[in-house]
Amino acid sequence: MSVDQGLLEILTTYSNENSLECGLYLEGKTFQISNVSIIHSPTPVNEPTTRGGVYFSDKFAYKMKGEVKDLSITSLLTNKMLGPNTEFGELKIIAKLELQDEKMNVEIFTNLTNSVQTPDSIELSMIIVKLNHV
Repeated sequence: MSVDQGLLEILTTYSNENSLECGLYLEGKTFQISNVSIIHSPTPVNEPTTRGGVYFSDKFAYKMKGEVKDLSITSLLTNKMLGPNTEFGELKIIAKLELQDEKMNVEIFTNLTNSVQTPDSIELSMIIVKLNHV
């Protein structure tokens, strides 16, 4: 993964210490994401590889989880999920951070790896692929 490691560390530390305010932008709509967590953890591969000839996976990845209360997002996620779908797209998320004397917005691009729907929300599991300071 070629992302700004300093920015990634700020984002990870912030999400562990604060409630991270995020918006997911998908097909012209904005969905609020709550209960956001970001961790650095292993992936189910033994060596860096291109999985299914579709996307690259390293041995470790920065994973992001969050919950969306608006279930209208479900139908929009169909073409975004990794797995048997070979035409997936990245999810664009903007996180708002308030650091000491500075407010910062971070644009996070992720691949959706899993979603679990309950009667009142959908939990998204994602892998961070790009970050931009905006």
